[in-house]
Amino acid sequence: MVEQLTFAQGNWQRIHAVENSFGPLGKPLSMPGRVLIGEGRLMKMSRRGPQPKVFFLFNDVLVYGSIILNGRWHKKQKIIRLEDIQLEDLEDGIKMRNQWLIRTPRKSFYVAAISNEEKRAWIEHMENCRSSLLQSAGCRPGSTFAVTWIPDRASAVCMRCSNRFSVTQRRHHCRKCGFVVCGGCSKKRAVISHIHPTKVLRVCTMCHSSLTTLDAKEVNRLRLSSTEQLGLDDDDYVEAYSEEEEAEEQMEDDDPSMWVDSQMESLSTYVYFRPEHVKPKM
Repeated sequence: MVEQLTFAQGNWQRIHAVENSFGPLGKPLSMPGRVLIGEGRLMKMSRRGPQPKVFFLFNDVLVYGSIILNGRWHKKQKIIRLEDIQLEDLEDGIKMRNQWLIRTPRKSFYVAAISNEEKRAWIEHMENCRSSLLQSAGCRPGSTFAVTWIPDRASAVCMRCSNRFSVTQRRHHCRKCGFVVCGGCSKKRAVISHIHPTKVLRVCTMCHSSLTTLDAKEVNRLRLSSTEQLGLDDDDYVEAYSEEEEAEEQMEDDDPSMWVDSQMESLSTYVYFRPEHVKPKM
């Protein structure tokens, strides 16, 4: 009993500290049965290039955000349910080491750890927590994930019409297939429900023809389901995604090969709290 109380108190204090680090704009993280498994920094490929992000692994969700003041203040909190995550191990590249791919329904992105040991720890603990969650809670694993975008510099021409890119012929990405396409080949817009339940997104002409338009009833159902599951108000969900879309339109480069070793120096050691992924037995 003493051991259980000690664990519960320590776990509550850690989760409370994570909540406070995101300030008043962060979503509440304390809930019955939630355990903080570990935390640390990973390098995440973003629209502005590689950025150090703070990651918190819980037994049911993965939370990450931008770093303002190390260990005390973070922003742009993102919460991903573990059953909606798919991991893919990646080999070391010339300029990027200890990398892997995190797939989610809304966005798939590359991350890298400071060492191979930490990479393995992150992957192992995420997979273990996800497996335990699916077995104990009866959750269904995600089956649809956002594609990873083909890097800008992978093609000098539109991957649909073959027109060459230039200062006036800008690159864009189809949200359905991830191809690098020109403006003329990506004029169409469509709802891709696993990315956003209501917003129409840029798609290429080929993908547009394969997508069906959702009726109003289905759109409302998906919106309610998505916002409830993520713990977001509908206005917050749309606003956050709109900002993300706008920024991505300005810079659509998602190439992990551009990472350099010097940027990894800002990463901190992964802290594993060793709660065996579950509360102590009674």
